[in-house]
Amino acid sequence: MIDESGFVLRSPSGVLTATLRLTREKRLRYQVKRGDAVVVEDGDIGITADGVDLGDGVAFEDIRQETIYETYKVFGGHSDALNHCNAYRFSLRHAASGEAYELQARAYDDGFAFRYALPREGTTTVQGEASSWTLPAGSRVWLFERNNGWKLKSYAGEWISADAEELHTVSGQGPVQGTPLVAELPDGRGYAAIAEAALYNYSGMRLEAIGRRAVRANFTEGDAGFAVEGAVLTPWRVAMAAPDLDGLVNSDLITNLNPAPSAALFSDTSYIRPGRSAWRWWSLGTGTPEQERETVDRAAALGFEYTTVDEGWEAWPEPWADLRRLTDYAKGKHVGVFVWKRSKEIDDPREGWRTMREFFDKAKDAGAVGLKIDFIDNESKAAIDFEIAALRLAAERRLMINFHGISKPTGESRTYPNEISREGIRGLELNKMKEGPIPAWHNAALPFTRFVAGHGDYTPVGFSNPGETTYAHQLATMVAFTSPLQVVAENPAFLLEEAAARPALDVLKSIPSVWDETRALPPSAIGELAVLARRSGEAWFLGVLNGKAERTTVRLPLSFLDDGAAYDAVEIVDRGPGSMARKEGMRVASRDAVDIVLEPNGGYVAVLRKA
Repeated sequence: MIDESGFVLRSPSGVLTATLRLTREKRLRYQVKRGDAVVVEDGDIGITADGVDLGDGVAFEDIRQETIYETYKVFGGHSDALNHCNAYRFSLRHAASGEAYELQARAYDDGFAFRYALPREGTTTVQGEASSWTLPAGSRVWLFERNNGWKLKSYAGEWISADAEELHTVSGQGPVQGTPLVAELPDGRGYAAIAEAALYNYSGMRLEAIGRRAVRANFTEGDAGFAVEGAVLTPWRVAMAAPDLDGLVNSDLITNLNPAPSAALFSDTSYIRPGRSAWRWWSLGTGTPEQERETVDRAAALGFEYTTVDEGWEAWPEPWADLRRLTDYAKGKHVGVFVWKRSKEIDDPREGWRTMREFFDKAKDAGAVGLKIDFIDNESKAAIDFEIAALRLAAERRLMINFHGISKPTGESRTYPNEISREGIRGLELNKMKEGPIPAWHNAALPFTRFVAGHGDYTPVGFSNPGETTYAHQLATMVAFTSPLQVVAENPAFLLEEAAARPALDVLKSIPSVWDETRALPPSAIGELAVLARRSGEAWFLGVLNGKAERTTVRLPLSFLDDGAAYDAVEIVDRGPGSMARKEGMRVASRDAVDIVLEPNGGYVAVLRKA
């Protein structure tokens, strides 16, 4: 029974608890703790539909509980995910209207999530939610900032931090922030992240800071709300919790909260293949058909699985015929071709998305393996409907999708594994813009902030335009940042032919786009230092990013290596501006530690293979 004393929800191990209670005014509130550490000090629960606040005057009627335990494959920092939680369904009734609905909740060892289920028919207008989170006093919160109107369109802001008390005043763009928000809890008690998961048939949630360390659900459509047809099942409102950065980086909570893929739609997933892509646009712009053929040659020479043909190909003399000739040529080199498309040109839901279907059919017939869909630039319900339609229609045609100009991921790549990546991140293209270049501290924050929500197409490795970062820093981003489709920014000709890239060429060629295991290692600190060890097969890759403009020495224990095995190391280090050095001959074991000297804004990469 839920009353003023509260009902306690427990995770499988009992390490995380959430207390759900009814106030004297019959409103639902909750608190979340991990061990003794408060994760969410206080939060409201409620949804407003057709002008009725269903969280105001709530009566509890019934509760059902079950345990979920399942494993599944993922593409990212590790290959196997575990979905293990205690799941609860609370039957509620709104006293004034008599409407019955459910509050669904899940308690995981690494977080707590809830959502609303309204068994309605017809059209419902959702005007907002009371869903809120109050962070503990003394929390340091990481958020992305872009001081212009693009902030909440593209989610391409620099990651900065502020005291939780400052959240409602810190941004020149107002108190609304995108998700995730990541909090360093006080007194070394771990980390928390506020996010959403399973965003379907709904508007994307932002967070409005309302003072006193609290944030509340906020939507693009504002007070006018948005229409939902049929039953209303909201996305999950998520509070992640981890004792350390390794726990935060390795959490599967966001994908766990998404449905498994449709067995019918994804009966064949052989076309969904992670890999690396060459990309001419960042360095030279989209080329002619002949120049893009040269890019295919270089992708093959690098061992990359793909090439991405960006904006401008549709202005070729015979765009579809030229594309067909390019994909035929690329197939002979074992290279797949992604092609770019502006979203507004196919964003028309009439006749079952006929315009989109026709474009996808042409792209498939022309031999493309995937599409880069760009400039969605909002997360209204209409935009979310467009994204899900694109994923579904692409899956029907066995095409992969890379979304750009888009909001954060919410784990939809579990339900639609043909979403091979998405942007929603301040990536390397900013080095080409007046707003750039990207600072090293932003890169050192990303593995523990934006990438907590899911994959991100940052487009790493920009030797020819690295901003204030070093070459080794640029190389390390390819290890530190996770994207099943890793689109490498640098001109492939530079990678293959420039002397400055030569010391790292074979290392770069060997870095995969997905991993079997990941460790976020001490002394990692958000925005200061990112130390990631990632395993592919029996080889370990170390990627280290220095976010500070000062030389830093790091002593790194290698206890993650297999006991009793010896490993030979190849190291890539900075050797001054625009230069890298290669070190070989070091043999190490799990009992050893390596001392790494990082240049200001520098980096380090090592490959450790069993001797």
